[in-house]
Amino acid sequence: MQNKTLVLLILLSLVFSCKQDLSLTKIEGKQIPITDSIVADSDIDNFIKPYRESLEKDMNKVLSYAPETYHKNDGEYNTAIGNLMAHIVLKEGNTIFNKRTGENIDIVLLNHGGIRAPINKGNITTETAFQVMPFENSIVVVALKGAQIDSLTHYLSQSKKAHPIEGLQLTIDKDFNITKALVDNQPIDSNKTYYVATNDYLYNGGDRMRFFKTNDTVYSLDYKIRNAMIDYFSKVDTIRPVIDNRFIQTK
Repeated sequence: MQNKTLVLLILLSLVFSCKQDLSLTKIEGKQIPITDSIVADSDIDNFIKPYRESLEKDMNKVLSYAPETYHKNDGEYNTAIGNLMAHIVLKEGNTIFNKRTGENIDIVLLNHGGIRAPINKGNITTETAFQVMPFENSIVVVALKGAQIDSLTHYLSQSKKAHPIEGLQLTIDKDFNITKALVDNQPIDSNKTYYVATNDYLYNGGDRMRFFKTNDTVYSLDYKIRNAMIDYFSKVDTIRPVIDNRFIQTK
């Protein structure tokens, strides 16, 4: 009995003497690069091969042709590619909007930063549309009174960027004051309702475009801008966008 008690005391002494506070002092790791030296799994490769080939075929399908390279920084307040994007949203989006409501889109406003790649000279493919517009943004049409259109034009005059627009003509002076603002070549009527097409990101306040939230109604077209681009390119043999006088500054 005494021996058992002695053994128990020795074990307890060892337990308590070994107890100590543990803390993490170092983490080590190493990078394992993925290179051609890693052997592909033939079973997996054979399984995905038909899907990969089908996707590549779809992405490489030629839709239209660009006689020049169009970049979003080619102009000061409007660019050829931005004008093209706004035109596509108006043309393709209005077909759906008019069929549903009997109304027509008056203005298109997109954001300069939403154009993520140039349209290069040569064949325009499905992949081109994915490169220019990689986001899942969809077209929405917002009903705005003339007062909100004034807020929209003020935003454009102060942003100092070539945000894509269509249906709106805007002139600012050297101090960025608006000297002319027309919708369909007419002065803005404060009592009139205008239908403005944009994307869901901007409608929700993206790029600080908060004027969209003060609206009468919003219509979601369930139509991605990228899909509108693909539909438009499929109908046009050669694109010919230009920089014009829709948004200019007088010096």
